[in-house]
Amino acid sequence: MTETDLIYSRDEAIAHITINREAHRNAISGQAVRLFLDYLDRAENNPAVRVVCITGAGNRVFCSGADLGGDMATAGAADMFQSYARLLTRLYQFPKPTVARINGHCLAGGTGFMLACDMVIAREDVLFGTPEVNVGLFPMMIGALIFRNVLRKKAMEMILMGEKLTAKQALDMGMITRMVPKESFDNEVDKVLSALAAKSPIGLALGKKAFNAVEGMELGEAVNHLSDQLAKVATTKDATEGITAFLEKRKPVFTGE
Repeated sequence: MTETDLIYSRDEAIAHITINREAHRNAISGQAVRLFLDYLDRAENNPAVRVVCITGAGNRVFCSGADLGGDMATAGAADMFQSYARLLTRLYQFPKPTVARINGHCLAGGTGFMLACDMVIAREDVLFGTPEVNVGLFPMMIGALIFRNVLRKKAMEMILMGEKLTAKQALDMGMITRMVPKESFDNEVDKVLSALAAKSPIGLALGKKAFNAVEGMELGEAVNHLSDQLAKVATTKDATEGITAFLEKRKPVFTGE
């Protein structure tokens, strides 16, 4: 595998990470996972980047999961699993908005990438699923994200049966946020990315961090923590600009301060 199998590019405030293994159904390898982590660091450390879009090359498969003929078949499989687990956590807790552009079928480990993102925009003709059980495996790390998005009974049916789901089924289950016709797919993705890039970077970062922190907290503790974080957000220059712009009936210009 070469670095070109995972591509990082930036279009003004939007960073794109593309799985570029179309001939291999955009299967992910251990090296690709490590590059993915590096690219997320690059996007986070660049103040010009305000949103990250993750997609797959071509228009047939977003990601088919792990490369079963690569690291999975070697003694390094355990290291790959650990790296993949770190990536899911990193992506789930990423301080900038993340959008999964599902331009093709999304299966197995690709489901983890998708569910770790804040928003998932899918073409209406793509399929989803966790078929690991069909080859004697089980979607272990992905399960932590599946159960944060899907009711347990529906999740277990998908996991245990290993059958493919339509985009409509995935939408109804809460796995994706938008299902879009093929002809308007790219326009919808661009519209969402542009809208996110126009928000306050510091407001979104503080908000995402606060929401991640209260997962699992008792209600009173969670509300008190969020109250403290709201006070912090309210003191930012972006909050002052946003309120001023609202009162002056103009669009705010956020600087991330």
